[in-house]
Amino acid sequence: MKNIKLIITDLDLTVLHTNKSISDYTQNVFAKCSEYGIRTAIATARYQIGAENFINILKPNYEITTDGTMIHCNGELIYGCGFDLVTTNLIINEIMSIGTEQELTVATKLGVLWNSHHITESPILFKAIYNDYSKPLDNSAYKIVAELPNKETALKIANKFSDCRLICYRGENIYGFINKNAGKVQAIKSLAKYLDIELSNIIAFGDDLNDVEMLEQCGYGIAVSNAVNEVLDVADYVTDSNDEDGVAKFIERNNFFG
Repeated sequence: MKNIKLIITDLDLTVLHTNKSISDYTQNVFAKCSEYGIRTAIATARYQIGAENFINILKPNYEITTDGTMIHCNGELIYGCGFDLVTTNLIINEIMSIGTEQELTVATKLGVLWNSHHITESPILFKAIYNDYSKPLDNSAYKIVAELPNKETALKIANKFSDCRLICYRGENIYGFINKNAGKVQAIKSLAKYLDIELSNIIAFGDDLNDVEMLEQCGYGIAVSNAVNEVLDVADYVTDSNDEDGVAKFIERNNFFG
């Protein structure tokens, strides 16, 4: 593998262990990437505040978060793709019409809104801002996430909006709504243009359905062995599982450090 100029990895069940930890070995490999001038990025469904602890550990050059609707570099938003304000409030209304007990988070430029009374107890979203969505929002959403009864309900909502795309996550009844022009691979294309590199210069690691496109379109797509079948089917290579530090092992084994 030659001319790799950017390494991108998903977080959950890819570079993170199942217990949400990052091994010393993986930390050392990412530190070595930085030492050798190899740029790294994360690409995660998590909100920026939910990925913050892992960003501080891995210290990637770029953070593709919120299912590819946002890219940050050194704390600055360098790319964003979301809904307009009207669509934002219409989607929220559709979700809340199912029942006011629906768990709902919304990422805006000001932060993450959440209709939970237990925000401070959340190890991931303790920096979220409480909002019961009883009034229209004043800021448009980059991503809207709801806990819904099933995929059919989520699809029914998404299909009402021509610029809406549904994101599903394995093993969860949580569904994401993003702009149809957004996603991990769209963000990666924008980042490649920003860095003046080709997609062929990028290697990407993933495990879930929302990683399929980036593994297909980057120069090399690598699945961890615990990935869903759809990811394993499109991967160029399969590395060890997330709990076996598959991402770090693949980087080190393929001599990216010269």
